[in-house]
Amino acid sequence: MLDDTLRIVRTTVSGGGTDDAGAEADGDGDPLLGLRFADVRPAGDAQEVEGLLSEVLRRRVHLHRVLRGDRAAAAPQGAARTYAMSCHPLGDRTGPPTGVAVIVADVTERESARARARSLDAVRERVGQSLDLATTCEDLVQAVVPGFADIAVVEIVDEVLRGAEAPTGPLGRDTPLRRTAFAGPDEGGPAHPVGDVRGMPHPSPFSLALSDLRPRLLDVRPDSAWLAGDPARARSVAEYGSHSLIVLPLTLRGTVLGLLSLYRSGGSPAYREEDLGFATTLAAHTAVSIDNASRYQREHTIASTVQRRLLPPDAESRALVSVEAVHAYLPGRNSGCWFDTIPLSGARTALVTGEVKGHGIQTAAVMGQLRTAVQTLAALDLEPDELLARLNDTARVLARERTSRPAGDRVPERLEAACLYAVYDPFTRRCTMARAGHPVPVVVSPGGDTGTLNVPEGPPLASPDLAPFGTLSTVLEPGSILVLYSGSRGLLDKPGTRPLSEVLNPQDRPLRALCDALVYNFPAPELDGAVVLLARTGSFASEHQATWELAHDLRDPAAARALARGQLAAWGLPDDTVHTMELVVSELVTNAVRYGTAPVSLRLIRTASLTCEVNDTSPSAPHLRHAQTVDEGGRGLFIVSQLASAWGTRYTKQGKTIWAEVPLPV
Repeated sequence: MLDDTLRIVRTTVSGGGTDDAGAEADGDGDPLLGLRFADVRPAGDAQEVEGLLSEVLRRRVHLHRVLRGDRAAAAPQGAARTYAMSCHPLGDRTGPPTGVAVIVADVTERESARARARSLDAVRERVGQSLDLATTCEDLVQAVVPGFADIAVVEIVDEVLRGAEAPTGPLGRDTPLRRTAFAGPDEGGPAHPVGDVRGMPHPSPFSLALSDLRPRLLDVRPDSAWLAGDPARARSVAEYGSHSLIVLPLTLRGTVLGLLSLYRSGGSPAYREEDLGFATTLAAHTAVSIDNASRYQREHTIASTVQRRLLPPDAESRALVSVEAVHAYLPGRNSGCWFDTIPLSGARTALVTGEVKGHGIQTAAVMGQLRTAVQTLAALDLEPDELLARLNDTARVLARERTSRPAGDRVPERLEAACLYAVYDPFTRRCTMARAGHPVPVVVSPGGDTGTLNVPEGPPLASPDLAPFGTLSTVLEPGSILVLYSGSRGLLDKPGTRPLSEVLNPQDRPLRALCDALVYNFPAPELDGAVVLLARTGSFASEHQATWELAHDLRDPAAARALARGQLAAWGLPDDTVHTMELVVSELVTNAVRYGTAPVSLRLIRTASLTCEVNDTSPSAPHLRHAQTVDEGGRGLFIVSQLASAWGTRYTKQGKTIWAEVPLPV
C-alpha cells in the first residue's frame, strides 16, 4: 500500500500458495516502510514505474504492466526474473485518491510458458512454408530467437544438402555437416560462418547427440572439458556469454538430417527440463519440414540431371552452315526448358527453343520427348507451321497419357508446353518461323537496331485449341543476331533492364561474350530456370556452291554430269568422290526429267559434305523401290540411298527439292 506521495505504508508478502495468507507488516519492523516504491521495485525502470504510479493517482485508473529483470545485473546463471505489476487507486470515489494499491507477482514461469507457446506458434506458422532447405532452416532460427533462445544454429548433413538420401543413424564422428542457418545477437561472432562444412569435434555434446540420437541439456562454463577441443566455439561462447545449451539431433524415421543447437546467454534463465521437452517438439516439427525440403531438393537435383542429359551439350557443337549459335542455360526449379540447333538439308539451320511448364522428373522427361519429336520432324523438312502442328499432335498424346495414371496417384497437373521453331536459309537469307504459346524472338541488326519479330502466336502445345499456326518470313542482313529464349515471357524487357541495342553493343565481340552480357542484364528473380539462344546469321559463300538451270529434256542427265564433273574438279575433289557424285546427279536429274515438270535446276553445295539438290515444280514425291531382277527401272533412288549418307525431299510453294548428301574424304 502506498500513500499519495507514493511511499510504502504497508506490505504483504505471499509465497503464492492458495492457502498462504501471507505475512503482513506495518510497523517499524518493516524496512520498506517510508521508502518510495520506485526505489525498491523488483524490476523495470525507476522513472517508468514512478510515472505509472503518478498516472494512477492523477487519472484514478487501474493499470497493469509486466516488468522484466535487468539481464545485465542478473546472476551468472541467468537469474533475471519477470514480474506482473497491477496498480489500483485507493480512497472514496468522490474525492481524490488517498493512495495506490500495488500487487506484484513473480510470473517468470508463466511468461516462460507463454514464450514457448509463442515460439511454437511461430515455428508452426513459418517453418515448412518453403521447399527450399536453406530457407526452412533460416525460418526456424528466426522463429525461436529471441523468444526461446538467444542463439540458434542449424547444421545439416552435407550430403542431404547436395540432394542425397539422409544417412541412417548413428553418424560417424567424421560425417561433414554444413552450417545452414544462424541467428544471434549483433555483438560477438559465431564460431563458424554459415556455409562452413566440417565434422563435429569429439568428444562433445554435438558428436554424442549424433551418435546416440538423444538430445542434450547442459550448463556451459568456460572450463567445460568439451570446449577445450573446440577453440573457435570456446571463443564464441565467451564473447556471447552463453551459459546454457540444448543440442538436438534432427532425425526422422531412423535417418539423421542434422543438428539444432540452442543457447541462452547473459541474463536469460538457464534451460530446464520442461524446455528440453519443448525443444524436442520443435526439432521434430523442423525435421519433417527439412525432410520435405530435402526430398524436393533431391527430386529437383535428379530432374536437373535428367534435363541436362536430354539437352544438347552446347549450341557450338553442331556443324552449322552460315549460322553461329551459342546458348546459356540458367538452372532453376523449371525443369522443362530446352533449346536445339538442327542442321537441315540445303545448308539451312533450324533454331528451336521450348518449355514444358513445371518441375520434376516428369517435366524433364516430357521435355526430352518433345525435343526428340522436333528433331524427328525436322528431318522431314517440314515447314515451321506444319512441324508445330505435328508436334502439337504428339503433345496431345502425352497430355492424355499424363491424365490416365493408375488409380491412387495424385491428380496430375495439366500438361502445358510452348515452342518456337525457326529455319534460316543462307542462300536467300530468309528466316521463317512459327510459335506455339512461346515468347516472340528479337532481332538486332548489324547497325544496332533492335526489333521484335511479330510471329503470329499459335495456341500452346497440348491445348484443346486447334487453331492453325501462322508463320513469319523475314530477310535478315548478314551479321544479324537472333535472340530466342524460354522460361519467362517478357524476360528481355523487364523493368530496370537496359535495351538490347545497348547490351549487345558492340556486336563484333564473340557471340559467347554477347550472350553472357545478355544474361547479366536479366533481373535476378527471373533466372529460375531459363534458356537463351543467340544466333548470328550469315550468307553462303558463292565459291562453295554452283547452280544451273536445265532444259528439262532427255539430254539433261548427260549435261548435268558434265557440269558436276567440271565443278567438282574445280573444287579439287578426288576422283572417287567425283565419280560417286556424278552417279547421284545423273539419277536425281533423270528422275526429275522423267517424273517432274519444268523448270528443273541443279545445285551443288560444298560444306562439311557434298550436297546435290534437284528442283522441279511437280508436287509428286518419288518413292524408294526395290526393283525385281527382271525389272528394267526403279533402281535410281535405291542407288542414291546406297551412295549418299542422307537423302530426302522437301516441298516449297514452287514445287519440291530432292537432295542427297555424299560425305567428303577427311
